[in-house]
Amino acid sequence: MSSIVYAAEKKEIAVSVDCPENLIISHDSKWTSEALFNLLDNAVKYTPSGGKISVSVVQWEMYVEVKVTDTGKGISESNQAAIFRRFYREEEVNDQQGVGIGLYLAREIVTRQGGYIKVVSELGQGSEFSIMLPVR
Repeated sequence: MSSIVYAAEKKEIAVSVDCPENLIISHDSKWTSEALFNLLDNAVKYTPSGGKISVSVVQWEMYVEVKVTDTGKGISESNQAAIFRRFYREEEVNDQQGVGIGLYLAREIVTRQGGYIKVVSELGQGSEFSIMLPVR
């Protein structure tokens, strides 16, 4: 995660984290960290200098939600379903490094743990990705 922090600092992106203590969650920490890394990496890539990224964790009755919100470029509604496909990249982001596998991997990691991932985004307004992992 240190590379994410460094990249955010370099772009002067404010990052906030809100995570309660004593969460009850059953997950593979190595793989969940990888999925979260992919979301944060994208948030830093597509958020302009001076933007904001927030990470919040909420425990619901059946799921724990890890939400990554940014003030980045956003994703058009027509592209939102496609972003989780392997090797998919929007034409507008070809100037950014990447091969289009991060969100695909994040979804696979979360799904194999009995959870799901969702996105709410609006072009020019940023994105909100939620990882939902079951409480067991």
